[in-house]
Amino acid sequence: MTRRARYQVEQRIRIDHQAPWLYAASVLLLAACSGIPQRAKEEQLQQQYLQYAGAPVDRFTYLGRFDSWSALSGTQLVVWTTLNDAYLLTVRAPCINLQFTQRIGLTSTAGTVDSGLDSVLVDRDRCQITEIRPVDYKKMRAELRKDKP
Repeated sequence: MTRRARYQVEQRIRIDHQAPWLYAASVLLLAACSGIPQRAKEEQLQQQYLQYAGAPVDRFTYLGRFDSWSALSGTQLVVWTTLNDAYLLTVRAPCINLQFTQRIGLTSTAGTVDSGLDSVLVDRDRCQITEIRPVDYKKMRAELRKDKP
């Protein structure tokens, strides 16, 4: 093997060994940068729901199922019991994985979910509900439609 060929092989080996580190560093850098707009978007969505949330209530009727839900933060989520009936729930911290779980459950007593008594079920954890606020979701959607160009 010539000196030049051996040098090229050594360079290729060095580059091959460096490539995973460079790739990993690039991925981490992109992930860190992409989280900034996502966090801002989540905070904006949370403020939007807070703007349309009414005064805290003690309970809401729950007939064993909900139409949808969305986590707003590590301690807040919105639950839709019907297409237009939404409730902003605040749970006691820490509620691990609330923002990342695919499914939740709600405890209830006699067809109602009570603040301070019932919980949001996240994986194997029970996150106690500390506040319930009805959201005027119809008004929120109407105003958002109106604001779109």
